[in-house]
Amino acid sequence: MTVTAQMVKELRDSTGAGMMDAKKALVEVNGDMEAAVDWLRTKGLAKAAKKAGRLAAEGLVGVAVSGGRGVAVEVNSETDFVGKNADFQRMVHDITKTAVRCTDVDALRVADLNGKTVETVIGEAISTIGENMTLRRMASVEGDHVAAYVHNAATEGMGKIGVLVAVKGTDNGIAKQIAMHIAAFSPLSLSEADLDQSVVERERAVQIAKAKEDNAASAKPKPDAVIEKMIAGRMAKYFEEVTLLGQKFAMNTDITVGQAAKDAGVEVIAFVRMAVGEGIEKEKEDFAAEVAKMVQG
Repeated sequence: MTVTAQMVKELRDSTGAGMMDAKKALVEVNGDMEAAVDWLRTKGLAKAAKKAGRLAAEGLVGVAVSGGRGVAVEVNSETDFVGKNADFQRMVHDITKTAVRCTDVDALRVADLNGKTVETVIGEAISTIGENMTLRRMASVEGDHVAAYVHNAATEGMGKIGVLVAVKGTDNGIAKQIAMHIAAFSPLSLSEADLDQSVVERERAVQIAKAKEDNAASAKPKPDAVIEKMIAGRMAKYFEEVTLLGQKFAMNTDITVGQAAKDAGVEVIAFVRMAVGEGIEKEKEDFAAEVAKMVQG
């Protein structure tokens, strides 16, 4: 497979690796972007993939809480300009409030909103505003108390990142603080037990390869038993960094989020972090190609 300049740039942007290192990684793995990230990490040339840098979609995330239930809804638009439109914001607000009584996004699409289905309301907005829009997803949490937080709010209850935190016990404000922490540090799961095993195995493979390479380059190679302990230690550190309860609490880095919740007398039982455009790949097109397309009509 031919390694293009665009591929090298994308890998550099997502890992912070040098241009030649990025190119070499892509050549080594025949252009596989994820494998190239792992190759760079094995060589100690990249810390992690910044996948968010490759994501591109516009719109808003709305959050709403009713009693012990919270919902987050993402409504996408083609441009950021529409996200600032008062009519679009009003629609997202109404859809989010409707979602409180829905079980999932499919139920939300056909739910009643002022005598019309949500799907119909979005269709009419497309005709009025003149831009394609989609109700992409919905997520919910339940607990004795649910806190909601919106980062970079466009208006009340909606913005680019919405967070929900459900706790068991009587909340004294800690849930909102944890929601703010989640917005900033984007944990992959609540605890180690909740992590996707494919993600865990991929990280373990990287750490095994890195430990073996480091050992082979060492003047005094360590025995296998020591290498195993080294890998176990690195994985423990990884779990601390990517799980909510294991992360150092943003408000007090001397303790973990789990300890902060315990000290406050609550147990975090679920969370949602929803960011606009998360997981969507936007087609890339260079300026010259864009102009050529416009000339061709």
